[in-house]
Amino acid sequence: MLIDRLKATLLLVDIQERLLPAMAGGEDALKRCSILLKAARALDLPVTVSEQYPKGLGPTVAALKEEAGTAARFEKLDFSCWKDAALKDHMIGHHERQRPLVLLAGIEAHVCVLQTAIDLAQAGFGVFAVADAMASRAPSSHALALDRMRQNAVSVVNTEMVVFELLKQAGTAEFKTLSALVR
Repeated sequence: MLIDRLKATLLLVDIQERLLPAMAGGEDALKRCSILLKAARALDLPVTVSEQYPKGLGPTVAALKEEAGTAARFEKLDFSCWKDAALKDHMIGHHERQRPLVLLAGIEAHVCVLQTAIDLAQAGFGVFAVADAMASRAPSSHALALDRMRQNAVSVVNTEMVVFELLKQAGTAEFKTLSALVR
């Protein structure tokens, strides 16, 4: 299945100030999340941001928080976004408004992102885990998370795939703007 921008949402999981520095490849994942956010904004995709225990792990990284603007933001204690009642209701609302596809990125890949991906897939969402927009403390944990996602009906993609699937064609003003982000 390809990503359809009229049916998709973007969910950024726990990209927080005190958590990010401990991630292997965290800065690269942050850059990719920024690209995904810019694409979502340019193409009118709804954006949701989660924060795992922000009192301890800090808020969403400032640059990303600023770029997310008025995106729906949820504080949570559960590792899976789906286990948080408010976030679950929010995601169900997207599904009911004909947006059953979730572009998923964040940290840590093998904990919160993995559990969210599997729960969303089991709930009937089409989940696209953006591998290069995720990070874990250890690269081996990131790789294991992607393997488990694949085993649980989650499509593993990269940022460039997402951008070009959302665009569908060249020659538009959106294409010129967004394709420049992934070159």
